[in-house]
Amino acid sequence: MTKHFLIAAAVTSTIAAGASASLVAGWTMPTGILSGTIGTSYNYGAADLGDSIAGSMLSSSHVAAATAYSSPAGNGSQFSFSSNNWAIGDYYQIAFSTIGVEAVDVSWDQTRSSTGPSSFTVLMSIDDGVNWTTALTSYTVIQAGLAGNGTTSWNSITNQPLVFTTTVALGETASNQASVLVRFSSLVTTAAAGTSRIDNIMVNAVPAPGAIALLGLAGLAARRRR
Repeated sequence: MTKHFLIAAAVTSTIAAGASASLVAGWTMPTGILSGTIGTSYNYGAADLGDSIAGSMLSSSHVAAATAYSSPAGNGSQFSFSSNNWAIGDYYQIAFSTIGVEAVDVSWDQTRSSTGPSSFTVLMSIDDGVNWTTALTSYTVIQAGLAGNGTTSWNSITNQPLVFTTTVALGETASNQASVLVRFSSLVTTAAAGTSRIDNIMVNAVPAPGAIALLGLAGLAARRRR
């Protein structure tokens, strides 16, 4: 029995040593939005990359019923997710599961038009939106192609990660949750024609110790069967 325990411990230790960040869910905006799509809300869809695609969702919500949703060029990708008519509290939002993982962080690319919202905050909920954290972080959105800021406009060929990418750690409360909501919420009201676009949203994490232990026990069981 001791021998089997030592084998399981060795397997678990090996797996833990090799554990590294993995992609939980990622949205690269592979499809465009139908022209003329308007309304107070829009569900873009599930993540197209990652280990926990099932049940994931990227969406947006606005106060203005005239809000238009579109898919201009992304940051080095064919499409992005864009909308106009921004008011305070309007947002983009992602939903995903973190069962079996911890040390969760989210990164994303975002830019705006000259009259688009420049200030956002990141909020999180682990109870389907009943309660929200205070701001995990607040950040400034840079206008792509603005003279003097050293950037070019977003296009489908060139990715500019050092300028437009923001990353935020979600903290311990985001670990091993059936549903996590992360909201990118505008802090300012802007002109009706002002747009904000988001792209390359990636949720990364590492396996939780319990998940690693289960993998080790599974390896032991397989060894014993042989």
